[in-house]
Amino acid sequence: FTTVFGSTAIAVFASMMAYLLAQFVDIQIYHFWKNLTKGKHLWLRNNFSTFTSQFVDTFTIVSLLILFGILPEDKFLVLVISGFLFKVIVALLDTPLLYLFVWIFRKKFNLKVGEEIKLS
Repeated sequence: FTTVFGSTAIAVFASMMAYLLAQFVDIQIYHFWKNLTKGKHLWLRNNFSTFTSQFVDTFTIVSLLILFGILPEDKFLVLVISGFLFKVIVALLDTPLLYLFVWIFRKKFNLKVGEEIKLS
């Protein structure tokens, strides 16, 4: 029981810290690309910000789990590479869905490209 569940709190803590850091990075990079492309090329800003933040997330969680003694050090590189590649593949596969949901959202709210919802 201790072997299986004993380090759950540490793993959850490490995961949350990695998630918060990755989300901060994601938001910053997304807005950087949005400003640079003047709101165009959604696929570019979505994927570049996601790729970078997912690398930060994977690197951070694996590093923390090794630091806390949950994972062996010799598995670092293989876990970071495999975790990151999996996340990149998922991000690429979800890009068409992003465009579909943006199209649905614009249609529902009768918005044109670049137009934003005005809250009163």
